[in-house]
Amino acid sequence: MYSAKGKKDQKDELLNMHAVLVKKLAYQLKAKLPPSVELDDLIQAGMMGLLDAINRYEDTHGAVFETYAAQRIRGSMLDELRSADWLPRSVRKNMRDVEVAISQLEQELGKPPTESDVAKKLQLTLENYYVMLGDCSGHQLVYYEDFHDADQGEHFLDRFQTDYSNDPIKSLLETDFRDALIHAIDALPEREKILMGLYYEQELNLKEIGAVMNVSESRISQLHSQAVARLRANLKEKSWTGVV
Repeated sequence: MYSAKGKKDQKDELLNMHAVLVKKLAYQLKAKLPPSVELDDLIQAGMMGLLDAINRYEDTHGAVFETYAAQRIRGSMLDELRSADWLPRSVRKNMRDVEVAISQLEQELGKPPTESDVAKKLQLTLENYYVMLGDCSGHQLVYYEDFHDADQGEHFLDRFQTDYSNDPIKSLLETDFRDALIHAIDALPEREKILMGLYYEQELNLKEIGAVMNVSESRISQLHSQAVARLRANLKEKSWTGVV
């Protein structure tokens, strides 16, 4: 095991050994982002995270270096995305509108609204609603901004968050948020539930999912955006405790 205070050749060896890990994590993250995000930018940010991990890591910590490095690499890539503001504010506003419409319709109808229901609520044609969903490709379930939304005061994620000192996403997944998310996914319409399983559990890309579900890649992108909006609306509305 290597020490962060080792010789330069040890650091160079660690860089070379784990450059493949950086590319692997970059490709995994890129698959969940819109086309405007450059893979090279993620890799560059990841390499900076790897270098930081090498400089900070000490074998006395007892952690496997690759596990530690992966956390630093992902964090560096997410910081890059946040600073680049890769998802335009207009897109986030559109998705917030979709979330609000879905939430209101679920209360009114007592069941998940159809796409036609949501389009009508937004005063859009179904075709224009599809265009909106397509433009919102890359919409995420959780944004770092979600933890500190000054306009809304306490955010819905705050009820799950207990530790802001390290990785807030990791902290969320260690709380009731994980159970809340499982229940929210289970409440999705069947087609969207299948899509999310293929995307996040099987790690298929949109084109592969389209082939499995026998629809176009663009249609899968639309359904994914809508599914994420449903999940966010669901998590905002319900005060989860891990038990339904």
